[in-house]
Amino acid sequence: MSDIAIRESPPPDALRAVQVAPDVAEWDVWSTRARIVVRQPELLGPAVEVARGLLDDVDRAASRFREDSEVVALERGAGPTAVSPLLAELVRASLDAAQETDGDVDPCLAGAMREIGYDRDFALLAGGSDLTRLPVVSRRPLSTRRLRTPQGHDVTVARELGWRDVRLHDGSLSVPAGLGLDLGATAKAFASDRIALAIASGLGTGVLVSLGGDIATAGPGPEGGWRIRVSDGPTQPETSIALPAGHAVATSSTLRRTWVQDGRLRHHIIDPRTGLPAQPVWRTVTVAAPTCVRANTLTTAAVVRGERAPAWLRSLGVPARMVGADGQVVTLGDWPAEARSAR
Repeated sequence: MSDIAIRESPPPDALRAVQVAPDVAEWDVWSTRARIVVRQPELLGPAVEVARGLLDDVDRAASRFREDSEVVALERGAGPTAVSPLLAELVRASLDAAQETDGDVDPCLAGAMREIGYDRDFALLAGGSDLTRLPVVSRRPLSTRRLRTPQGHDVTVARELGWRDVRLHDGSLSVPAGLGLDLGATAKAFASDRIALAIASGLGTGVLVSLGGDIATAGPGPEGGWRIRVSDGPTQPETSIALPAGHAVATSSTLRRTWVQDGRLRHHIIDPRTGLPAQPVWRTVTVAAPTCVRANTLTTAAVVRGERAPAWLRSLGVPARMVGADGQVVTLGDWPAEARSAR
């Protein structure tokens, strides 16, 4: 079985694709590490081409950091806009995640991300100096309407606009003015799912796709499943799991994608209710699920929910592994026991 490790450490600086074994290739993309494992080594080259093409398609549709992306163009426009089928799927996945988590996974956090300093590609952000801009709680655009009270008085009622006000219908997308989309919470997992399915169906081989902590599989798997090791680091507790073919696993972490703003350490998982990084109750959360989007939706929401997360994940019956800020490990559902204790 192929041995794939989820490690919460910065990716290598090299930007070239490297064949690390006859059936394995990896390269840097989106400030993380892409890894492709195929069951038929002779198909590795074509599989990498498929993956690179789809990654570029997703980037052109949803990146906040390139001026020619559809998401950036949306912020410059007004009213309903015709979007590509790919962006429509990406937005639908993000809205479904918001609906399932009652807004804990929110696609409308572009403004909050900019305010805490995540306003450029993370490779540039992580290499910079302390950002001195003071954090400001994100203020969303307001919707107002006039109402008449039972006493006959006219009053104006205002509410913040949010993900429920994003409209997607028949390839037309409408986002309220001043409300920017950030699809980062679901787009990477979506890409893992899409690439795995495209390689399995197009090339006829079993495949594992890993984009950082987002892993998807499709097609026939190794006997006994895809072997995956999950750990926060080389001296930390770890688990080896056998992931059934066609399933996925995702990890969300407050250890990765961190930077300093005004002398304070920031991370990229935002609590939509405050517009600031979620309290690091959990340093990592890992969930196994039928799709990577589903797994990542649950892990992101769990980080946001903090102490309420174990009961919520337990109620869903999903296999999950949660590592607290103190290094203590909590496992839920069918997640196996740890291989060793932290040193």
